[in-house]
Amino acid sequence: MRIAVLSDIHGNRTAFEAVVADLRVASPDLVLHGGDLAYGGADPAGIVDRIRELGWQGVIGNTDEMLPKPESLEEFARQTPKLEPLLAVMRELASVARETLGAERLAWLGDLPRVQIQGVMALVHASPQNLWRAPMPEATDSELASVYGPLRQPVAVYAHIHRPYTRAVSGITVANTGSVGLPHDGDPRAAYLLLNESKPGIRRVEYDVGKELKALAGSRLPHSGWIAKVIETGRFEMP
Repeated sequence: MRIAVLSDIHGNRTAFEAVVADLRVASPDLVLHGGDLAYGGADPAGIVDRIRELGWQGVIGNTDEMLPKPESLEEFARQTPKLEPLLAVMRELASVARETLGAERLAWLGDLPRVQIQGVMALVHASPQNLWRAPMPEATDSELASVYGPLRQPVAVYAHIHRPYTRAVSGITVANTGSVGLPHDGDPRAAYLLLNESKPGIRRVEYDVGKELKALAGSRLPHSGWIAKVIETGRFEMP
């Protein structure tokens, strides 16, 4: 069974549609999403509507939860005061996304499950216990095993960090999907994961970055210049 997992779209419709086109070439048996669908981009409602139209199942991400439940962001803020400059920007972006999405789409996002099990694979957004914290690619084997081993599946797939990788640790394979809409690994191409039986691989997809930057510039989003820089460079910088 071939399973595609795409995540962290963050409202980037141009990147998303390029990945949808690539999926026709990759021809997986099943497509899942790993959350963080709408927040932080020019077309949050369009992304939610397209995923529902395509009938893809998936899991909730931290930003999917914080849009209908702002208190989840504030709980994380209390734990991470050093991130306040970023969190202040997130509050502004979330406010605009809520208005754009409307109550029905927000409720749909909030109802997404935390875990999906498909065949040999378990999918979570960040970690099984926490939507806001996940290991980086530099994590030790023992850390990865302790976080994802309890899922009790041969393959554990997660998202959240926007940096794709795969690694075999302690009898399981751990893989990160990377990000469709906001890569952070220095490669601005959209990224997603394709699992062939139990072997994960990363696919990169070129898309029209200029088109998405025009959409951002014409949107109501605050801090659109900051988002545009991440899209252009594939690298995250604090606002």
